[in-house]
Amino acid sequence: MPLKVTAFMIGVEDLARSKKFYGEGLGCTIDQDYPNFVKFDLGDGSSSLALYQREAAAQDAGVSSEGSGFRGVSFHYIVPSSEAVDEVISAAVAAGGSVVKAAAASQWGGYFGYFADPDGYLWKVASAD
Repeated sequence: MPLKVTAFMIGVEDLARSKKFYGEGLGCTIDQDYPNFVKFDLGDGSSSLALYQREAAAQDAGVSSEGSGFRGVSFHYIVPSSEAVDEVISAAVAAGGSVVKAAAASQWGGYFGYFADPDGYLWKVASAD
């Protein structure tokens, strides 16, 4: 069977804060909402995003919940224009995220920047123009 990603789950320190960041701040639609778990429907053609209490997520996987710095993963959001890149990053900052790398033109001709959500997960927002 070929590999297919149906959901990305991230462990978060404060579920209410992250739920607000992704739901209210970035406009993601809540699909499931439980005391220790929230799943967002990100729209047609996209995998779901799930939030789980960090300690519970680590316990579920049988690993330590310790972690800092680059976690070896980033999420990428491709948008239609450089203006849209700026809008998404501005919305993330207004919702409690932080700019990790300011959006700018790249050597390959596109435009991109990075923001971090309240738990430090990296999101690259890019356009081809």
